[in-house]
Amino acid sequence: MDVQDTAYDAEVIVVGAGPTGLMLAGELRLAGVEVVVLDRLAEPTTESRGLGFTPKTMEVFAQRGLVERFADLGIPLQTTSRGHFGGLPLDFEVFPGAHPAVQNLPQAYTETMLRTWAAELGCDLRRGHTVVGLADTGEYVDVSVETPDGPRHLRTRYLVGCDGGRSTVRGLAGFDFPGTPATLELLLADVRGCDIRPRFIGEWLPGGVAMAAPLGDGVHRVVVCERDTPVRRRTREPDFSEVADGWRRLTGEDISHGDALWVSAFGDATRLATEYRRGRVLLAGDAAHVHLPAGGLGMNTGIQDAFNLGWKLAAVVRGRAPRSLLDTYHAERHAVGRRLLDNTRAQGLLFLGGDAMQPLREVLGELTEYEVVHRHLAGLVSGLEIRYPTGPGRHPLLGLRMPDVELVGDAGTTTAFTLLRAARGRGLVLAHDDAVLRSAWPWADRVDVVTAKPATGIPACDPPPDGLLVRPDGHVAWAAPGEAEELTEALDRWFGPPAARAV
Repeated sequence: MDVQDTAYDAEVIVVGAGPTGLMLAGELRLAGVEVVVLDRLAEPTTESRGLGFTPKTMEVFAQRGLVERFADLGIPLQTTSRGHFGGLPLDFEVFPGAHPAVQNLPQAYTETMLRTWAAELGCDLRRGHTVVGLADTGEYVDVSVETPDGPRHLRTRYLVGCDGGRSTVRGLAGFDFPGTPATLELLLADVRGCDIRPRFIGEWLPGGVAMAAPLGDGVHRVVVCERDTPVRRRTREPDFSEVADGWRRLTGEDISHGDALWVSAFGDATRLATEYRRGRVLLAGDAAHVHLPAGGLGMNTGIQDAFNLGWKLAAVVRGRAPRSLLDTYHAERHAVGRRLLDNTRAQGLLFLGGDAMQPLREVLGELTEYEVVHRHLAGLVSGLEIRYPTGPGRHPLLGLRMPDVELVGDAGTTTAFTLLRAARGRGLVLAHDDAVLRSAWPWADRVDVVTAKPATGIPACDPPPDGLLVRPDGHVAWAAPGEAEELTEALDRWFGPPAARAV
């Protein structure tokens, strides 16, 4: 267990105030951990960047009561049950009861919602703070920071780099970041003042691919990929004239008169940190993995990294679980990252590979007519079939997400996500069996033990389980029928030793 025996400026320092860092800060504050977030920008970004959420991320937000916060801030959500894999249409309704995806929501709105939430929980966000050095002593991390008031040194128990694909934390801590360089360059612009036909999942054209989507208020996101254009080493963002010229060459349309609000360039490089944790330094989001941003999976995966890490790091910092619990963060999320790189590389080949890929597109298009194939690809894109290696047992729900099913108990009717929201970072045991409930009571200081069962069953799970242990991130860690010893083992593994034994 970690023991606080020295003075810290914060129990955890998070570097980066993007969606990943803000999500992590909020999760840590739910558990009462002192958090400081450092960001080099003096003001929040207004750039649109990531444009929406997968169904899995929407479930993450729902489990913390964050979906409603968009409406509270006057931010409309444009939901859809449709997605695509490399341009091949998919329907997320193959997962009954799942939240829909959200499309065309600029990242600045996401950051506003998460920043407001984290601030209400007591997060200390410091802008204009640039990390320039760090030293992990094994007992704590010393962090050197350039601030508006001059150099400072901060001490923390754990440091988490959520500072993007060019992560300073990753470099200073010596993480390996192998991968493959970009072979294609894509140019992007958010443009106002042009009448542009939507091309939501892209249009294959003789010279490459053109994508366009309305963002509201007369603004359109356009993306240009010309296959025969070499990848450039850029020291600054491209001019809008490059985007407009490429758009004209591909589509024959002139958008040069538009007002560009944001212009950027990106490629299909893929890199994955060999480890997500080195001692007391951890990585999350783009700091740990970069790839072609197919389907907006980068921001979504970063938010889910933070959701997986937050409750584990909080349990270790609070002294409720051993440091070895942090090893499961790497074990679970590195595997997701590796799969993400395979997924986005495959999508890139399908989507950007030109005429040579057309036979493969046609064959895969035929295969998606089979439900098992459609569900598999939809699971990859949506994140709804991520399964973690949670431990012993053979129940089909083990390691998967807990659906937001209606639950009936002694206190009335509620839903699984409502209970997870109320738990505020605690685990959840659901059962009607007295033996199961008695086994879980010694962990009642960190796990809510609730007498309840599904009202009408659980999708793709017949019969429904007699009891469940749900982690704070919504994944099932134990399911009955199963031995009471398996429940005890799962509680020990995920929540540390019990405070007391049942009498």
